[in-house]
Amino acid sequence: MTDLALIFGAALVAAGGVGLLGAGVLRLLRGRSITVHVTVLLAMTVSAVVAGVAVIAEAMFLSPHDLEVVLITVSAAALVSLAVGWLFARRLATAAVWADQARARERQIEKGRRDLVAWVSHDLRTPLAGLRAMAEALEDRVVADPVTVDEYHRRIRVETDRMTRLVDDLFELSRINAGALRLSLSAVPLGDVVSDALAGTAPLAAARRIRLLSAESGWPTVTASEPELSRVVGNLLLNAVRYTPADGTVWVDAGRDGDVAWLAVADTCGGIPEADLPRLFDVAFRGEPARTPHAGTDPIAGSGGLGLAIVRGLVEAHGGRVDVHNVAEGCRFVVRLPLTSGVRSTAGGWRTPVGQAPNSSAMSITYRP
Repeated sequence: MTDLALIFGAALVAAGGVGLLGAGVLRLLRGRSITVHVTVLLAMTVSAVVAGVAVIAEAMFLSPHDLEVVLITVSAAALVSLAVGWLFARRLATAAVWADQARARERQIEKGRRDLVAWVSHDLRTPLAGLRAMAEALEDRVVADPVTVDEYHRRIRVETDRMTRLVDDLFELSRINAGALRLSLSAVPLGDVVSDALAGTAPLAAARRIRLLSAESGWPTVTASEPELSRVVGNLLLNAVRYTPADGTVWVDAGRDGDVAWLAVADTCGGIPEADLPRLFDVAFRGEPARTPHAGTDPIAGSGGLGLAIVRGLVEAHGGRVDVHNVAEGCRFVVRLPLTSGVRSTAGGWRTPVGQAPNSSAMSITYRP
């Protein structure tokens, strides 16, 4: 019994020394990753076993050959234990990081949902209150002269169109966020999409005395879904027209960079605060100037702050990306999409360097109020 107690004590002292050393190492590494901590912990455990066995084997006066056999056996088991432990430590660390990222994303989505509900509630409440007031005025014959009645009818139509656009944006955004967006990819001439978008935006730009200018040539063919790509270009043009002051200019150009096509929409809005640039594509973010509605019944005033979020979602669904930066007199949005394999952009035309305004004399698709 005494011999067993001595063996136990000697093994305990050897293993305890290794354990204290390992505890010190863990304390020094407390800021490192989960993989490092688990690996060190496992190494400390295995080393404690090896130290205990080695001390007892030495104390038992084993022959050199037997001692060598014992140490080799224990070392092999230790290596296997360390390898398996390191592998599972990596998996545990990956799972922990993934879970942390998932929780952070859930918190971000929940915050975005609350912000979206708040913004949409505000944007719906205001026109609904106006519609109710005008409908009651017409119903109670408070207004009777034809001019005022016609104006009330026009304003009701404008507010209805605005709410319809907001509902359409919400539906599109919900499809993107739910992963229910299905793209039918094909070779799409970017020039045709831009031409149609400019034609649709021209009346709004004319009402604001804003010039819409487009490059004469150089339009590439991209791999995209045409309806969604049209929405991207239309939203960018509408955003540019919305924040460009009267007598300003919005211009569109495109080109290719290797196997990637780019489309740029620039304006003379005066620039965007640098602090707002990283959040510009967030849901319901509109920046400080957008909090003050335009006067009157501007058909594009009162955005729900969803247009640029939809642009980013649709572009990323195509495997592309969208960026924005300030230029000399305003800002410039750049969309990058995959080129169609084997299709090159039209020769000629011009390409606007970043930060410089294009030369209007080189443009042919031009809309002037």
